[in-house]
Amino acid sequence: MLHVHSYAAGRWVAPGSGARTIQSAITGEIIADAGNDTLDVQAMIAYGRDVGGPTLRAMTFHDRARMLKALALHLRDHRQTLYDLSFNSGGTQNDHVIDVDGGIGTMLVYASKGRRELPDNQVFLDGDLEQLGRTGTFMGHHICTPLQGVAVHINAFNFPVWGMLEKLAPTLLGGMPAIIKPATATCYVTEACVRIMLQSGILPDGALQLVSGGIGDMLDHLDCMDVVTFTGSANTALKLRGNANLLKNSVRFTAEQDSLNASVLGPDALPGTPEFDLFIKEVQHEMITKAGQKCTAVRRILVPQSASEATIDALRDRLANVTLGDPHEKNTQMGALVSNAQKFDVLDKAALIGSEATRVFGDPENHAMSDSKGAFLPPMLYHCADPDNAQHVHDTEAFGPVSTIMPYRDLAHACTLLNKGKGSLVASVITRDGDVAREIVMQSAAFHGRLYFNNRDSMAEATGHGAPLPHMVHGGPGRAGGGEELGGVRAVMHYMQRTAIQGSPDIISAIGGQWTPGGSVQTDTPHPFTRTFHEVQIGDTLHTDAREITLDDIEKFAHFTGDLFYGHMDEDAAKANPFFPGRVAHGYLILSFAAGLFVQPDPGPVLANTGLDNLRFMKPVQPGDSINVQLTVKAKTPRNDDYGEVRWHVDVHNQDDDKVAEYELLTMNAF
Repeated sequence: MLHVHSYAAGRWVAPGSGARTIQSAITGEIIADAGNDTLDVQAMIAYGRDVGGPTLRAMTFHDRARMLKALALHLRDHRQTLYDLSFNSGGTQNDHVIDVDGGIGTMLVYASKGRRELPDNQVFLDGDLEQLGRTGTFMGHHICTPLQGVAVHINAFNFPVWGMLEKLAPTLLGGMPAIIKPATATCYVTEACVRIMLQSGILPDGALQLVSGGIGDMLDHLDCMDVVTFTGSANTALKLRGNANLLKNSVRFTAEQDSLNASVLGPDALPGTPEFDLFIKEVQHEMITKAGQKCTAVRRILVPQSASEATIDALRDRLANVTLGDPHEKNTQMGALVSNAQKFDVLDKAALIGSEATRVFGDPENHAMSDSKGAFLPPMLYHCADPDNAQHVHDTEAFGPVSTIMPYRDLAHACTLLNKGKGSLVASVITRDGDVAREIVMQSAAFHGRLYFNNRDSMAEATGHGAPLPHMVHGGPGRAGGGEELGGVRAVMHYMQRTAIQGSPDIISAIGGQWTPGGSVQTDTPHPFTRTFHEVQIGDTLHTDAREITLDDIEKFAHFTGDLFYGHMDEDAAKANPFFPGRVAHGYLILSFAAGLFVQPDPGPVLANTGLDNLRFMKPVQPGDSINVQLTVKAKTPRNDDYGEVRWHVDVHNQDDDKVAEYELLTMNAF
């Protein structure tokens, strides 16, 4: 028997007073206990705030990203332990891969995004610089800095690893410590994962703590610097959200809860098309994966009236071939629900759905595992002939292998049925018709956190209706909780405070760690292209000599490139253009001559020019005008152990000191 510990304020705490027993989903036998009512939750909060928080905030985003990568790779090396434990939760090996490998993969994505999309700094600059005064001496910018509290993550039973890691990765990347509270039914898997992470020595002290069992009065001790996230039932979310202390202190609270997700068979995707076969395959997959215990599983199946019978027949055929059994067996395609308590809850909810719909497949009293004491149920498919006058099919989630087919008359009717779910995490649409896709977006996107479209063109790469990806937002309005998780760097911002800063360019530069136009520059240094990544400094600036642009230059450039646009070649036509005084230089000629003015031609630390950002042309350059360049180091970002990216601010002026062009140049510079 497993004794599932908590990890609190730097030490492991065994089950004690208030411990609950945990049953095997396969046999119904007691396999573990967890919980301790004497946990010092105030000490846990203080340990996170005072020990973990300062250490994490002292690290840059890149430091934290490297930490996440190391942690993910360490977990990958020890994942077999997690697979082996997970069988007791009722899932198959494929289910465990989704949970364990999916969580590790999510952590690796955040490690990569942290290095590529966030600065090697503790401050994140959000959006563009704002000039608040006429002359540019008073500026504004939005910044994000880590909240100085703890993130309390209360997770669901169905994904004991992924559910933790998909929240933990952006939390740590944002610079906040976490207290994890997994659902008791599968907390033994989460505890094993936490042990692996802590024993690695990769995480700083106080960055991660674990509550196995109840959290006691922890929420009563949080304040405005803390965050609470929850995944689970709407009833529990309502209870937690309504905590008086959370309301009083405006503690950030995010919920991901009950969701009546739907899948729509487009009116063009009729039997005989690749899209129809794809639809049947995806619906069946969503019904049996994790025994339907997924917050993104398809609960409502919307099909054209003319395709109802064909859909029922096709799904019956696929479901009849599903092997229900002991998840240890390699040929088992669907295992057990997490517990008998969950099984009985699903049966109660299915009975409500059955009051408005006819069960057309799956007998809970007679199936391959009927004699088992485990929490086994077969896939159960219902057909609701009158979804307009039904209620339970649109507001009751049987969190198991239960789905209901509903016919729709036309696309407007399909959208009406979609929206009757009152908010979902995801709706999928199988169609190849762009007009169908756009109409569903216009009528129903507001009711869903994600819309997944698939057809023969994308199905080879598509990840599936029920797969939340770290790059995209996971969450939904209304019944789904109104929260948001994942979504790339967006998720990191949930654990940071957005603050508007105002001041001079030098003050903005000092705070943000990058040069601000109008700020002080350093010009008495060697040519910046002769200096390594570490030698060149923010604000280092080169002022070039001037170069005159002649009519001969313009004509040679035009004929050499083939760009014979009339504004460069025809004086009368150019004058008729409201933007030109006559013939003007090509914009790309200006860029080319600008590069010729500031480039240092000898071999050196500049390895490559990798692109231009934010290019703008402000004023035409005529034959006889001269241009000069101010080249300033704006920002630096390490990319690996050998080189880093330097972002240069480039201003191009004419002989009257009018700005004619500006852009940001990106180079890779050796260390």
